[in-house]
Amino acid sequence: MTEQTSPLVSFYKQGWENYQQALVKTIAALSSEQLALPIAAHTRSIGELLDHMIGARFNWFYLWMGEGDPALDWNDGDDNDEPTLSRPASLIAMFEKSWHVISSVLDRCTSADLEQLVSPAASHQAWLRNQGKPEEVAHTRQWIIWHVLEHEIHHGGELSLALGSNGLEDFYTW
Repeated sequence: MTEQTSPLVSFYKQGWENYQQALVKTIAALSSEQLALPIAAHTRSIGELLDHMIGARFNWFYLWMGEGDPALDWNDGDDNDEPTLSRPASLIAMFEKSWHVISSVLDRCTSADLEQLVSPAASHQAWLRNQGKPEEVAHTRQWIIWHVLEHEIHHGGELSLALGSNGLEDFYTW
């Protein structure tokens, strides 16, 4: 008998998928100039914020959990001199590629999978030591999935604030 996908993961997937679609819709409405706008002078631009969110997806799902095809290019696939974070189509491509990895994990994750401990790579631990930071502890796959989701919710609020403070339509998930 094979174990069924976790009902908890099934619950999260629908909401996260709606969130993903709202992100893509929001990004599609932005120009390169608008992606360069920050909330305030000392904060990330909208494009940098979105790039940061993609980076977290890559770090936790690929580098930590080893999810996704090793040949998958987490970049936008464009050889363009303009930074990816200033091109709406590139950001959309990266959000969509990373969503396919996340969606695949959520589709097949069982309760046993969620309990699996994942240790950080030795290279990551060495980097932390070189920075004078404490080493990272192992995390369960459940913790990682929740952590990335809460990271996106947090930065979605920041995105909405950045858009609204610059007179642009808010990021809205309904």
